Amino acid sequence: MFLKRWLQALIALFYPSFCVVCGKPLQQHSECLCTGCNMNLPRTGLQHIAGNQAEKLFWGKVHVERVVAFFYYRKGSDFSHIFNKLKYHGRYDIGITMGNMMAEELINGDFFSGIDGIVPVPLHARKHRMRGYNQSEMIARGIAEVSGLPVLAAGLIRKKHTDTQTRKSVFERWNNVEGVFMMEKTELFAGKHILLIDDVLTTGATCAACASAILTAKDAKVSILALALADRR
Repeated sequence: MFLKRWLQALIALFYPSFCVVCGKPLQQHSECLCTGCNMNLPRTGLQHIAGNQAEKLFWGKVHVERVVAFFYYRKGSDFSHIFNKLKYHGRYDIGITMGNMMAEELINGDFFSGIDGIVPVPLHARKHRMRGYNQSEMIARGIAEVSGLPVLAAGLIRKKHTDTQTRKSVFERWNNVEGVFMMEKTELFAGKHILLIDDVLTTGATCAACASAILTAKDAKVSILALALADRR
């Protein structure tokens, strides 16, 4: 243990990490974000609100047990820089770190109560090859490291490649993901309470389509945890 810490300190001395927001060198044991930038992130606090604005996205569309989005996503904000580096600049480690952060802040409550496994919103194989990883899966794996819940990456698939949801209207977003997701083996999720993981909730269309597919498994339940909720004000 001492040798490992010594090696980590030596590596940090010659190859320091920098905060993805402000660019300042990070202290040892800090990952991606400095303390100040972490404290200034726009947390939603939705885990403390029943019937919150994220849950309302799904009312009348698909039955989900609970929904939390952890940060607000605003274009041009510090958080948007974090998200862009995660999704478009190869920084998959940010997803793991942010997953850790969310789970550490949720673990002492009852959010994970009754959850049997974690399922990331899947990417189509073509997009996965282009990006090299699924950002939602990285977030899921960060959550798993803290919560101890298994990541069930197999079972739910994206059977059709679709255009990006960015810049689409509400109607176009829902239409774009209709029938896109399916279960390969419904028995994998039968009787299980699945926690679906997404990066950003905007209209909820993608997660609703995923939840509908999961709920084809007998006696399955779905809750949703997203890294962020788009602030559309």
